[in-house]
Amino acid sequence: MRSVTVLGATGSVGTSTLDLVEREPERFSVRALTANRDVEGLAAAARRTRAELAVVADESCLPALREALAGTSTRVAGGRDALIEAAAGADWTMAAIVGCAGLEPVMAAIAGGGTVVLANKEPLVSAGELVLAAARASGATLLPADSEHNAIFQCFDFDRPDRVRRIVLTGSGGPFRDWSYDAMRGVTPDQAVAHPNWSMGAKISVDSATMFNKGLELIEAARLFPVPHDRIEVVIHRQSVIHSLVDYVDGSMLAQLGASDMRVPIAHTLAWPDRMATPMPPLDLVALGRLDFEAPDETRFPALRLAREALTAGGARPAILNAANEVAVAAFLAGRIGFLEIAAIVADTLDRYDPPAPVTLDAVLAVDAAARVRTVERMKDGVA
Repeated sequence: MRSVTVLGATGSVGTSTLDLVEREPERFSVRALTANRDVEGLAAAARRTRAELAVVADESCLPALREALAGTSTRVAGGRDALIEAAAGADWTMAAIVGCAGLEPVMAAIAGGGTVVLANKEPLVSAGELVLAAARASGATLLPADSEHNAIFQCFDFDRPDRVRRIVLTGSGGPFRDWSYDAMRGVTPDQAVAHPNWSMGAKISVDSATMFNKGLELIEAARLFPVPHDRIEVVIHRQSVIHSLVDYVDGSMLAQLGASDMRVPIAHTLAWPDRMATPMPPLDLVALGRLDFEAPDETRFPALRLAREALTAGGARPAILNAANEVAVAAFLAGRIGFLEIAAIVADTLDRYDPPAPVTLDAVLAVDAAARVRTVERMKDGVA
């Protein structure tokens, strides 16, 4: 039996992971579940799975969690230190905490030397070299749960990476792929979180709408796969059936196809190197009928350009990009800024803040914190 920890158990990725785990209770035991503030969701998941430990990141929620799990065998804890401690010790860990808040728990999980599945982009974007070095040091196995990177992982020849000509990341284009720039000025948070193909949390849905999601994935792919940055491309694929492709020097192109459901890539990581059944029906290619592709429009969606520039520059730039985007998205969801201001705010923060490259985890967190402060200050001043 494989022990499992889910960091971010009440989010969309966490609930999809637990759906699969609960279907095969003889195969998996749940060591720890964590959430930020969702006591009700966390307690319900802990009861269903008989989790050994439940941790709420917001320590003020600990009394409510303790009461919700009274009479069970599940231990409870709260706060940052408890979250980091909970991340270590499982055979298989799902890292699905949104934002840079997940960086320290991910590093703790990697230090344990087990299998760590990355569903949150921020650790590789903000601290990619540190994350990869930690995995090499501990012997941990890193697996990508993002549908795009998981697709590449399944198609990539790691024994002969020099035979890979390019990687092609696919993206749906989000809900505004056909909108004019002027029309996007009036986009509301409700419109931005209504993704046409995927069911996701609010932050990642907005990232998909701005295409920052694809920009972050570009940086992540550069960390995960030994291919030069300029050989990683992005195409819009409206149906979200082909999740990414690997192009080889002989002209062969391998693609992974699947339903627009996170349980497909999560199942791959849960069972890897084996396979496991999911509740997904087989793809009906005849009913699907067609697969469409088009180039992304970087004029309407400048996030891709900003991400590629940050990747090329290296150093602290990806961490600044990520931090500024998190702050700007939160402000948009709260109704304080407009949709098109998200990219403008990120670009402005990148222009105004250029610290030395961080070489430790504490330095990465310091860059992240400083970038957030500067982004907030700029929003108070107004963005042109």
